[in-house]
Amino acid sequence: MQKTAPDAERDMPTLSEMDGVRCLHFDSPWIQGAMQVSNPSSLVFLYTRQMMGWLLFLETASVKRIDMLGLGAGSLTRYCLKHTKADIHCVEWNPTVTAFCHQFFKLPRQHKRLSITHEDAQLWVANEQNHHQSQVLLVDLYDYTAQGPVADSLAFYENCYRVLGDYGILVVNLFGHHPSYRKNIKHIQKAFSQRVLIFDETEDGNRIVLAFKGPHLQVSKEDLLARARVLQRHTELEAVEMAQMIIPQMEKNAIKNKVYPNFLVV
Repeated sequence: MQKTAPDAERDMPTLSEMDGVRCLHFDSPWIQGAMQVSNPSSLVFLYTRQMMGWLLFLETASVKRIDMLGLGAGSLTRYCLKHTKADIHCVEWNPTVTAFCHQFFKLPRQHKRLSITHEDAQLWVANEQNHHQSQVLLVDLYDYTAQGPVADSLAFYENCYRVLGDYGILVVNLFGHHPSYRKNIKHIQKAFSQRVLIFDETEDGNRIVLAFKGPHLQVSKEDLLARARVLQRHTELEAVEMAQMIIPQMEKNAIKNKVYPNFLVV
């Protein structure tokens, strides 16, 4: 059953803090987001840094709008505000979470490039007014159980595809060990015509998925690694490691598309 209102007992945010890291919870020990108090725009967890892996493929100057489904502790929002010039739009169904982020997680109350909509993400992506708007769509939708995502249907991912413009990248946070993982991958692959890359599972169990819309990208291995090295020099991202994770998948795509061995393909 689709949730349409916050659960008064289980969806209300709470705080913990240790060693300079402030964490967001929903009625459980599971961490829903975190912030390094001394450096709020940094990304504490590896999976959030991997969610910025789209930077391997898109120049920030070409990205005019980034949409985020699920606010969490605002980590990706703060990072994108600092490191891109795009308009940032977040869809967060629980206004209490937004208020909590304003109060405890240094989310700007007013910023000319930031807007927040309080709505169920599944309804938002289904609304035709939101289609063909975004170049990057970041999806991190979890409730208090913090395991399987709350939106995982084929229809949901097909609507995510429609939210992207003529070209764009969907980024999804999944849990590799959760029973819902295979279903999510199957639905993402079908919605995006198999144009999917998956990072290795993190120590905490997260698996980040990139799905592509638009013309097929062909890039040499050397050029991808060179871009990763530049990205790694100028950010906190483990960009070279991320590139090395996905190169074998791109090589398989190249063989399938009969352009191997000169180019990688996605």
